[in-house]
Amino acid sequence: MKHYDVLIIGSGLAGMSLALRLAETQKVALITKQELLDAASAWAQGGIAAVLSDDDSTANHIRDTHIAGAGLCNDAAVRMVVEHGRSAVEWLLKQGVPFTRDDHNANELHLTREGGHSHRRIAHAADATGRAVQKTLVQRLKSHPNVEVLEHHLAVDLITSKKLGPLDEKRCYGAYALDNATGAVHTIEARFTVLATGGAGKVYLYTSNPDVATGDGVAMGWRAGCRVANMEFIQFHPTCLYHPLAKSYLITEAVRGEGGHLCLPEKGKAGERFMPQHDERAELAPRDVVARAIDFEMKKRGLDFVYLDISHKPADFLKAHFPNIYEKCLSLGIDITTDPIPVVPAAHYTCGGIVTDLRGRTDVDDLYAIGEVTCTGLHGANRLASNSLLECLVFSEAVANDMLNQPARQSPALPAWDESRVTNADEEVIISHNWDELRRFMWDYVGIVRTDKRLERAMHRIDLLQSEIHDYYANFRISNDLIELRNLVLTAGLIVRCALARKESRGLHYSLDYPELASEAKDTVLVP
Repeated sequence: MKHYDVLIIGSGLAGMSLALRLAETQKVALITKQELLDAASAWAQGGIAAVLSDDDSTANHIRDTHIAGAGLCNDAAVRMVVEHGRSAVEWLLKQGVPFTRDDHNANELHLTREGGHSHRRIAHAADATGRAVQKTLVQRLKSHPNVEVLEHHLAVDLITSKKLGPLDEKRCYGAYALDNATGAVHTIEARFTVLATGGAGKVYLYTSNPDVATGDGVAMGWRAGCRVANMEFIQFHPTCLYHPLAKSYLITEAVRGEGGHLCLPEKGKAGERFMPQHDERAELAPRDVVARAIDFEMKKRGLDFVYLDISHKPADFLKAHFPNIYEKCLSLGIDITTDPIPVVPAAHYTCGGIVTDLRGRTDVDDLYAIGEVTCTGLHGANRLASNSLLECLVFSEAVANDMLNQPARQSPALPAWDESRVTNADEEVIISHNWDELRRFMWDYVGIVRTDKRLERAMHRIDLLQSEIHDYYANFRISNDLIELRNLVLTAGLIVRCALARKESRGLHYSLDYPELASEAKDTVLVP
């Protein structure tokens, strides 16, 4: 049994920034499935959207967020996040994050522009902002005496009053966690528990997400009794590098923001631009528009990829602004100063998740959620580029403030993990086979363009998989792969249920059966 004031499950920007905000007065445990830099935040290339220049305004940023969100954004959430943008960036600067400075004024940050934004407002650290932020926070966390980092630990399930028998309250007391180094399952008791587990990109065959993005927080929250909303809105990033040796490598939105063109392949070269035929904003249209346009052109012409070409820009400019992309592509034989970049869309961001209020509270007392695992109302039907890291920072401050104002309470005695009625698994191949099957049919049936028939096929297969996995989970000792598969299948089912419930096309959810926009914008809310 381990005891803490606060247990944070997940080590992205949401979890790390919350841990640092609490650590001065609280004993904090932060558990992560692999190592601290393996979260999706570290993969974020673009940056953090905030109003930082005199020619921009919070009204502009709020308007851009609402337009991208296709009528489903919660205005209170949008205003809260946007109005705290400058202070969030200033907090990171105080932590020592090395943001890129303006070429002409070293006292000012260089601001770039991304799709859906009306102004330059993206603070960034070259083209690897997430990694720069995460590395800075990791150094501070690892040296803090009040923070214990449990690497290679996987949360199995939350410990709630539901598990402890007939209690009147609906409360969370901590979590069970699998130590992947020893195979032991620890009981972790905490006054407050936070789900900061990120998204669910690995439910799809092609994704920009790291391997740890398996929908764990959404699944645990749902099992604990939390409502889940808007899971149908999966953002597909338009431009993932298409190369057999480049797994899930993202080509940042900023390449298009700085003048990159999407073109059809023509004899190994970049041919005709196609985005102007799909949207008047061309390459600067929001991600859902660009991803659908690429998907349309690929299916129409039988293409494996399209080209993203920015070779018309000066070579020195490209090397300075996109050093990591330049080096990565060059290692694969692509010189972005002279060659176009082959790209395909890939599952990128989960806009829905566990329903929270503006203090990060869920439907279960003493259980909070922050970051991509949540549905706060900020993103609506489509996340505006670079609003996600901002959301992590603003809500981590809100959650910390709320926790520090809560009265003390006593926890009941928590039961240890019970393995008395299970045996070692007989055939691990069942897990790998089901994992592969799930990701393939989710890509085929629940992808960028959907139909009810495809969704029903996916739901039928998910029901079969859930039955198999339930039996497996009940009879055999747990493993990392089994827990992740169990969570992935549950999360996939929530995505499909939300998609079937939305009888319109809005934002990231595009249905051939219902191509029109409904007259009223409504959230899709599922209740356990």
